[in-house]
Amino acid sequence: MTQPSTAAATEPAEEPRYGGFTRFELELEFVQSLANPFYLNHLASQKLLQDPSFVNYLNYLQYFTEPEYVKYLSYPGPTLKALELLQQETFRRDILSPDVVKRLVEETVLASVKNR
Repeated sequence: MTQPSTAAATEPAEEPRYGGFTRFELELEFVQSLANPFYLNHLASQKLLQDPSFVNYLNYLQYFTEPEYVKYLSYPGPTLKALELLQQETFRRDILSPDVVKRLVEETVLASVKNR
């Protein structure tokens, strides 16, 4: 009986893919979508922001605040602000309000104009 080679046993396994994408790529795409106030309102209207498992997932995504990951964000300002706000139960409830969505949109537009 032959023994498996130690080289093969120590090589890292290829990261699993989901629809052709790595987990990191999917999480990056999702976390960037959180910068859209209308999408946050949609998540709230579907009651996802009340689901403890989903709230835990949002907490898990906090790793994007670390410098080694924030560099991958296309719009770090709005993305990280949304991620921070989503940690607050009151915000997760208030984002259902069209007035809150409108205010976030206005703040995002003003910030983008100032950063030009």
